[in-house]
Amino acid sequence: MELLLILFLGKPLWMWLLFLTLVIALLAFDLGVLNKDDHEIGIAESLKLSAMYITLGLLFSSFIYWQMDATATAQYLTAFVVEKTLAMDNIFVIALIFSFFAIPREYQHRVLFWGILGVILLRGIMIGLGATIVDQYHWVLYLFAGFLILTGIKMLFVADKEHKIEENGLIRFLKRRLNVTEEIHGHDFFVKKPDPATGTTRRFATPLFLALITIEIADLVFAVDSVPAVFTITTDPYIVYTSNIFAILGLRALYFALDAILHRFSYLKYALSVLLVFIGSKIFIAWGMGWEKFPPEWSLGITFLILGVGVAYSLWKTGPSKTLEAKTPAE
Repeated sequence: MELLLILFLGKPLWMWLLFLTLVIALLAFDLGVLNKDDHEIGIAESLKLSAMYITLGLLFSSFIYWQMDATATAQYLTAFVVEKTLAMDNIFVIALIFSFFAIPREYQHRVLFWGILGVILLRGIMIGLGATIVDQYHWVLYLFAGFLILTGIKMLFVADKEHKIEENGLIRFLKRRLNVTEEIHGHDFFVKKPDPATGTTRRFATPLFLALITIEIADLVFAVDSVPAVFTITTDPYIVYTSNIFAILGLRALYFALDAILHRFSYLKYALSVLLVFIGSKIFIAWGMGWEKFPPEWSLGITFLILGVGVAYSLWKTGPSKTLEAKTPAE
């Protein structure tokens, strides 16, 4: 029992183990029960899964409140909402990756499932390192904040720029270094088949594996923005990590619902840009006002306001009447 009370990154070990046990149980239930067989996930099933993960993520705030306080709860909820929203941009890229590699919908869940395991590990490493650095050098938070402001401003000017997967250097590198099949082999990431040049049996990677690696690298790139964003909300590693993972857990389910209607949220990227600028500016506003920190309740409210305006504007601009007007030639 004493072992479970040992502090790890500021929190008792049992709190970390409880969270990891919950995540493992959710993943086992997802793959072993809900998606035991390969099948195409429809919008209705996707929405139910997404609602389940979002509900669990919100319910976890009750545990935060019980073990910590109301301020920590507000920070967790703000971080959860921010991470969930920033993940929207990730969904656009995932859709492009699956399209580029021609991954059938019935196998996409398998790729995303194994991808989440890599995310749990990689984000844990990044957050652990970030927490250690911030604890030793608190001024790094100002660098994070400045980086977020610059990133948000940059996003405003490239929001309409299309990602070109075929120009990705990583994909070209992997294809040069690995034996890769041109066709899909069921849900397998690797297969053994005769080498066309020598006739000997060799192990080949399939497009599913290339899609998995590309998605992992894409998440790592997005984490460079999202992890500093949460550290400017709170420096508590437990809140940073749990909000990150709960937001990402539901991303896989949400993808299948949003994939068909991504065009309806095309203007949300501008709201994400404004959100990054706001999150980055909070630490400077608090410093200028002489506050110890920006009020968490205000942060949560302003975050919802920015996102609400972004979603409403996107739905209005891409509504049926607007789409019809765009397709109707000018008289």
